Amino acid sequence: MSPTPSLNLDSFDRNILEIVQRSNRATSDQIAEQVGLSPAAVQRRLKKMREHKVIQADISVVDPRSAGRPMTFVVQVTLERERADLMDAFKKEMKLHPAVQQCYYVTGSSDFILIITGKDMEDYDRFTREAFFDNTNIRGFQTNVVMDAVKVGLSVPLAEE
Repeated sequence: MSPTPSLNLDSFDRNILEIVQRSNRATSDQIAEQVGLSPAAVQRRLKKMREHKVIQADISVVDPRSAGRPMTFVVQVTLERERADLMDAFKKEMKLHPAVQQCYYVTGSSDFILIITGKDMEDYDRFTREAFFDNTNIRGFQTNVVMDAVKVGLSVPLAEE
């Protein structure tokens, strides 16, 4: 599958995206009223932004505490060997693990930063045994337990510079 060509966003697109980032349940009528377009024009723009993967997903954000997963862990992982096939295998494993909310391949003293959710410390211990201790390519990992989620979000700032 070939990559979708990028889409140049105008001020209408940016305003529409600001609205749908706050609530993906906003109707095209509600959005149209706020941005000064017709509902049909809003629908066309949303469709185009979805086709071009500007809008990657329409989701609901679930409170982890309400779902019985009140703990969040920020984990730095260092690999033993940085071969492409081993890094790709680690990336694939992290994508498949439901406890891993985010996985970043990074520069610096570690190779990956993970954001992991868990029920409790025992749940996290099980995760580390599966994902890290059983993986011979993990040199080490360092865990930070989140004490207070001061700001959590996925909204992208869209104001034009």
